[in-house]
Parts: sequence; C-alpha cells; structure tokens
Amino acid sequence: MNFIIYTLIILIILYFLLKWWSNLSPKKMSKSVRIITILLLAVLAVLFAVGGKFLLTLPLTLASLALVKLKGLSLIQLVSLYRLIQTLRNAGRFSFNQNQNNNSSSLSLSEAYKILNLDINKKPTKEIVNRAYQKIQKKIHPDISPETSRLSAIVNEAKEIVLKDIS
Repeated sequence: MNFIIYTLIILIILYFLLKWWSNLSPKKMSKSVRIITILLLAVLAVLFAVGGKFLLTLPLTLASLALVKLKGLSLIQLVSLYRLIQTLRNAGRFSFNQNQNNNSSSLSLSEAYKILNLDINKKPTKEIVNRAYQKIQKKIHPDISPETSRLSAIVNEAKEIVLKDIS
C-alpha cells in the first residue's frame, strides 16, 4: 500500500516540475541546465576527491573477483573477500598479477588476525579460530576455484600463526 502512495506522490511532484519547466522561456531553461550541470559536476568532484579511493576500488575489485570465476558467492561474502584481499594487498602479500610471487615471507601476528577477521585484543579459542578459518575457506578453497590457491595458502598460514599464538 505504501508503494502505491509513494509512487503517486512522486508522479504528482514530477508532473508539477515538468509543468513548471515547460512554462520557462528557452533562455531560462538553458541557464537552469547550465547551473544544474555545474552543481552536479561540483558534487561529483567533491565526492571523488573525498571518497574516490573507496568508490573506485570496491567495484573494480568485485569485477576482478568475478573474473576469477568465484561462483555462488553472495554480496556479503564478496565484500568479506574484498576485505581479505585488501588486507593482503596492503601487506604486499597479494597481487592480481600472477607473475609476482610474494609468498616467501611470513605473516605478522596482526596480519594473521586481520585475515581471519579476529580481534587481536581478545584471545580467541581454537574453536573460534577454526570457525573463522572454515568460513573463509568455504569461499576461497582451491577445489571451488583453482585461481584462489594463493589466497587459500595465505589463509592456512594465518590460521597456523594464530593457533601458535593462543597455545
């Protein structure tokens, strides 16, 4: 019922805006279009200046994940996988370029906690670590998608580091 009411309100507002627009002179129309265009461009410039890094990297990363052929992932799982890849990229441990192989160095303890989405201030139990590990591995296991074998190896390493820390 609300949908119908909202649609009617929007259509009525649109009707009055178009009626007002049609009564304008061509000179006023062109001036209005210029002002609206300048305002929209200014808003977009501010938006990209402030949040451009996040606005551009998330869609591009999700698009590149689609190229990796990850099947059956929900949007929430894709965002979680995006966070994992960003953590690894910031640490210099992952690149979409297959020629780079940065897997020789070991992870730090804080990186391992970030990869498994665990809080470093709270000591998790083995069960919590295993649950977090399994949750991530269900998304990126090489049996699901062979292209994610490097990610899977890094998550395995993170699990081992966290388990050694809590022992």
